[in-house]
Amino acid sequence: MGTLKYAILGLLNRQEMTGYELTKAIEHSLLGSWRAKHSQIYPELKSLTQKGLVKYEVEISGTVLEKKVYSITEEGRSDFLHWESKKLPLQPNTKDEFRLQLYFSSCLPPEKRIELLEHQLALHQAKLQKLKRIIQKFDAIPPTEEPYFSDYLVLGGAVAREESSCHWLKTCIDLCQQRLNDSQKD
Repeated sequence: MGTLKYAILGLLNRQEMTGYELTKAIEHSLLGSWRAKHSQIYPELKSLTQKGLVKYEVEISGTVLEKKVYSITEEGRSDFLHWESKKLPLQPNTKDEFRLQLYFSSCLPPEKRIELLEHQLALHQAKLQKLKRIIQKFDAIPPTEEPYFSDYLVLGGAVAREESSCHWLKTCIDLCQQRLNDSQKD
C-alpha cells in the first residue's frame, strides 16, 4: 500500500469523514502537496476497512440517501503514527512536463521559448496569489499542538515553492531575452 493509505489515515486521524469529504480534503486541504484521483480513494477505503485500519457507520440523510462516515481505528492510528514518525528519504523530483518541454526548447525560435516561459510564469504567479490568499486567512501562526499548525507549515512550503518557481522563470525569461537582444544586434 502506498502513500494514499497514509493520506486517508492522516485525514481520518483528524476527524471522521465520508468518502466524498475525503476526496475534497485530498483535493483542497493538502494544498497541492499530494494528489489522488477520485477513482483511487474508494478502493483504498475498502482495502483499509478490510484490514481493520478504518471503520464506517452508515448514516441516513433525508429519507433514502445513505452515506458511510469513516473513522480511524486504534490499529489504523497506530499504523499511521508509526509512518508519521519515520524519517523519509528525499523523494525524486516529480514529473514536470513543462521542464521536459523547456529542456528540448532549443528547437524553437527564441520568441516562442520566451512565450512558453511567460505563460508558465503567469500560471505560477496565479497559483502563488491563491496560496497567499489562503495563508492570509490565518490571523496568527497556530499553536503547535493544533492540526492547523501543520497546515500552516505545508502552506508556507507551497508559497516558498511557488515564489522560487516564479524567481527561476523570471531569470530564464531575462536570460533568453538578453540572448535574443544580443543576437539581434549582430
